[in-house]
Order: sequence, then C-alpha cells, then structure tokens
Amino acid sequence: MKAPVYSRFFIFSLLILLLSSCLTVEKKEYTFELTGENSGKLTIRYINIISVKDEDNDVSAEDFGEILERYIDGDQIEQDFPGATNIKTRLYEQDGQLCGEVTLDFPSLSAARLYQYDKNSPMMMSISAAFDSETYVSSNGSYGNDYMPVVFWPAGTRKMTVTTSVSSPDETSVSLVEEYRKWKAVN
Repeated sequence: MKAPVYSRFFIFSLLILLLSSCLTVEKKEYTFELTGENSGKLTIRYINIISVKDEDNDVSAEDFGEILERYIDGDQIEQDFPGATNIKTRLYEQDGQLCGEVTLDFPSLSAARLYQYDKNSPMMMSISAAFDSETYVSSNGSYGNDYMPVVFWPAGTRKMTVTTSVSSPDETSVSLVEEYRKWKAVN
C-alpha cells in the first residue's frame, strides 16, 4: 500500500530539513587530567554553539533539537569516545552565548585520543586526526606546526589543555542561545 501523498511530502521535507541542518561551534577547549597511569578525566567545553543558515532559512530550532537528541539525550559522545565511562553532558549560557560541556572518564590514552610511545616519551595528541575541521589555537604543551599538527607534553604531565577553533560566526550564523532559553524555561 502506498503512503498518502502528504505523508511522503512530510517525510521528504523532514529528510531535507535534517540533511540541511548545520551545527557548529566557534571553539572547543579540551582539558585532560590523568588520574592513573594511562587513565583520567576529559572535559570538553563547546564555546558559542551556533547554527548555520541553510541558504536564507533559519534552522536553529531544528539544530537545537539535534543537540538534545544526539548529545544530551542520545549516545553521540559514547560513539565519539568508545570506552569512555561516567559521561555527563550539560548546556549553559555564558556571556550571551550557548555553551556545552562534556565530562567523561577514560580508561586508556587511546580512548581519549592521546598517545604516548612509552612512559619516557612525550604525551601526544594529533589535532588533524582526532578532530575534524578543527585548527589549533593554544595549549599548555608544544605544538608541532601545520605540517605536523601534533601537541606534545613532557612525560609526567598530569594536566593537559588544548583550545581549537572550529568556525567563525558570520552573517549566516544564528546563535542557539534563544532556543536554549526557550527550552530551559520549560525544563
């Protein structure tokens, strides 16, 4: 039996809407704190979460819904960091911008996307391999360069930080802070 025309239209419209949404963030801040030899806690702060217009269409409500569905209520973080435990997520407003935070415990360096050849070698994180579309901004380690996009920390470092840039807001960007305020008012 064929689906009614309006049902097919609704499904088609929904697919276009979902495929056209574009969530992004201005920057991310990573803090790795080793609590064991190769285990620890990772905190990721998402600064200025925004929606990019689809042509001239504001899809911020749909993009905010995607945050709730995939990241706050869903399992996207578990997929991004297999092996992580004690995962906590939250959204909050800071300086008129929507921000997010993820904290998780990692049982191994690889679960946190870190690498150390042996315990006398520096701790390393590859920006290009680990994080799609992010560029290095700063860290408390040493950055290789654009040809060797790796952050190095001396062996024995227990707290490591990295800040990356993801996108620069422009006239096609819509802050998701208003959608957050609406959601927060009823939750």
